[in-house]
Amino acid sequence: MEWASESAAVRRHRVGGERRDGPAAAPQPGREAPAQEPPEDACGGGARTRKRSAGGGGASRGAGTGLSEARAALGLALYLLALRALVQLSLQQLVLRGATGRHGEFDARQARDYLEHITSIGPRTTGSPENEIVTVHYLLEQIKLIEDQRNSLHRISVDVQRPTGSFSIDFLGGFTSYYDNITNVVVKLEPRDGAQHAVLANCHFDSVANSPGASDDAVSCSVMLEVLRVLSASSDTLHHAVIFLFNGAEENVLQASHGFITQHPWASLIRAFINLEAAGVGGKELVFQTGPENPWLVQAYVSAAKHPFASVVAQEVFQSGIIPSDTDFRIYRDFGNIPGIDLAFIENGYIYHTKYDTADRILTDSIQRAGDNILAVLKYLATSDMLPSSSKYRHGNMVFFDVLGLFVIAYPSRVGSIINSVVVMAGVLYLGKKLLQPKHKTGNYTKDFFCALGITLISWFTSLVTVLILAVFVSLAGRSLSWYNHFYVSVCLYGTAAVAKIVLIHTLAKKLYYVNASDQYLGEVFFDTSLCVHCVSLLALTYRGLCSAFISAVWVAFPLLTKLCVHKDFKQHGAQGKFIAFYLLGMFIPYLYALYLIWAVFEMFTPILGRSGSEIPPDVVLASILAGCTMILSSYFINFIYLAKSTKKTLLTLSSVCAVTLLLVCSGAFFPYSSHPASPKPKRVFLQHMTRTFHDLDGHVMKRDSGIWINGFDYTGMSHVTPHIPEINDTIRAHCEEDAPLCGFPWYLPVHFLIRKNWYLPAPEVSPGDPAHFRLVSKEQTPWDSVKLTFEATGPSHMSFYIRTHKGSTLSQWSLGNGTPVTSKGGDYFVFYSHGLQASAWRFWIEVQVLEERPEGMVTVAIAAHYFSGEDKKSSQLDALREKFPDWTFPSAWVCTYSLFVF
Repeated sequence: MEWASESAAVRRHRVGGERRDGPAAAPQPGREAPAQEPPEDACGGGARTRKRSAGGGGASRGAGTGLSEARAALGLALYLLALRALVQLSLQQLVLRGATGRHGEFDARQARDYLEHITSIGPRTTGSPENEIVTVHYLLEQIKLIEDQRNSLHRISVDVQRPTGSFSIDFLGGFTSYYDNITNVVVKLEPRDGAQHAVLANCHFDSVANSPGASDDAVSCSVMLEVLRVLSASSDTLHHAVIFLFNGAEENVLQASHGFITQHPWASLIRAFINLEAAGVGGKELVFQTGPENPWLVQAYVSAAKHPFASVVAQEVFQSGIIPSDTDFRIYRDFGNIPGIDLAFIENGYIYHTKYDTADRILTDSIQRAGDNILAVLKYLATSDMLPSSSKYRHGNMVFFDVLGLFVIAYPSRVGSIINSVVVMAGVLYLGKKLLQPKHKTGNYTKDFFCALGITLISWFTSLVTVLILAVFVSLAGRSLSWYNHFYVSVCLYGTAAVAKIVLIHTLAKKLYYVNASDQYLGEVFFDTSLCVHCVSLLALTYRGLCSAFISAVWVAFPLLTKLCVHKDFKQHGAQGKFIAFYLLGMFIPYLYALYLIWAVFEMFTPILGRSGSEIPPDVVLASILAGCTMILSSYFINFIYLAKSTKKTLLTLSSVCAVTLLLVCSGAFFPYSSHPASPKPKRVFLQHMTRTFHDLDGHVMKRDSGIWINGFDYTGMSHVTPHIPEINDTIRAHCEEDAPLCGFPWYLPVHFLIRKNWYLPAPEVSPGDPAHFRLVSKEQTPWDSVKLTFEATGPSHMSFYIRTHKGSTLSQWSLGNGTPVTSKGGDYFVFYSHGLQASAWRFWIEVQVLEERPEGMVTVAIAAHYFSGEDKKSSQLDALREKFPDWTFPSAWVCTYSLFVF
């Protein structure tokens, strides 16, 4: 960008002289500027040194029409706070009616009784008696009671399935899963004369180790039991069957749902499904995935749900892979080719998968709203004429979003594309009319517009750079996650820095560049640049086929309508109270919905950053998100910087808040974690007491060690734990065994690329009562010149198998999954194995293609056995170490063994 031919010093001098002449010397609004003008520069120098005509703006700053800085800043702050309060009010309103538990309706009190019974069993890991026997017995007992009370119009069938199977999945970088004799409890509710088509409702009753799993996913199973009771007792006839799947191995990476949809005879009846999940504890259940395609399912939810909460934005974010999670939705979609709806509780993810996930933390109103919605949608689908011929309505996606939980707006994506195109055209016509007018009418508007656009983009870019520098500094200072327990800290640190940088850049542009331009003219120009940015964003999102483009459409349509409505008053009277009131009123919908989405983003991502591994600096991620939110929220408020008389106090306040917060953060005033009973935010730590045995090519033991392997699941590592447990320090950092797959450690899941900081505290050997056994059954040469190795393994309910081929060898096929080996990140192969009770020995084979024989062998394999239940999961050393951890941590501990072999 080139500066004016007239130096800034000369301009300041002249403007100072003009201002000393007083207001009387200033031209009156609407009057032509003096005939003699200074030379113009590449960005319209004349725009800065002369009074605009009626076509180019209103009164100058010299006329005293600028907004009061205090009133403008306070007004905008109060406006955003009021909108945020409205959002919060809508979120706290869980149910929209008071009466519950009436005959024929969902009763949350009964569902809570189911929930408390299930969670009282304790952690329910696949393969444990608690999961396979106690919980299954309770479910069958309750289903029998419901069956005894059913209306004679309905028929109930029950089946306990014990499937065995294998599949590969690209989750967590890719791995293969094998399951044996796991448990599904399946209930079919159908009309007395039977049904040819069905809708599926899915939940899982298993939990992760060391967690009662109230929200994930006992509450969903409790809701399904109550929905089954209400539907079966109803006098309303169903047209189609409703299949309730209580699956017992979802936490084993979606195994039970795969066993059902690929093997159960009732699976062929299913035309659609509803999956009930959790990524948090309580609150509202969010519809965050639908389809694929099948827009009629969204319409079903819109028509039936009593308390809607749905967003296509959440769907596109989740399916992008940003969130390191997956649900049974994937299995039904990919292996069953069935469309469905995915719902999950998302609030308070801080205690998801921890000991704090208890029944008492889930509000009865949360259960009621979930039950009302699931009951209504299932009843709608079970009586729908579309269900049998759903394939006819398969094509097309839907744009859908709820409005503060009151109702859902939904329309086909092709209609959305038309709406978006019309909105873009309206924006282009508005901007084009101004940009293409003759110069004598608009002065140098075109040049000023593009300069303003450049300044806006620069302000946003420098704002992002500023918060990233702050985030890196905080991370290097060892103060990451200071906001984890105090979210307002992130706003005071990164939010204020982002806003201050934007205000500063525009203030400098106003003072040094647009020296004597009309406030009103500049306000209009910068409004137009923001409109242009959102138009471009809308065009890009629509071109990519993203349904989330509707947000940009809202951010173009409503501001444009507002501008057209207030333009005349603004031209005549400037930025007075009436203009500001109507302007903010016109921005109500885009800003309200933006804050609604921003809440959802932080509600989801903030807890995830506390369990996202040791390699991703969470402050950098959160600061980037905050900077992006600031850019969006600032877009139509930038013009107020130019309409205000000054921004000195605003900059001083923002800078002071940021500086003070930074000092407090660096001094350690904000501790990241909390054990407060009402709102715990624990640090997650995995403790694995293990014994490792490494064998050489001849089968001899070349190394054996034992210790407690420690993994912190966030960026701070053990820095906050070491003062409480001095023996856990950097002197015992675990070292990677370079020749072993996955560094020679017993990873339960292939998350080695997310967690590279771990510790290995020496400890005595472990000796489980049910030790794992692994042996080579046979080694044979195939006719196609590969070597087939057959193995057999026995052991606890959870085992991990790792493979690394040596140089000159490749893994060509195996008996797992679909037969094609799938590598994990890093090039090794990872197989996740689990079994229920009374499982047979796990026998499988791999084929290795040897291109070049080498003395170190052709392949290295290792097997890890994980003991998650019973006495074998404990050791005295593990218990003693766990007791030393402070109460603001959640140490999940178990015993495991690791054996490595070379062939």
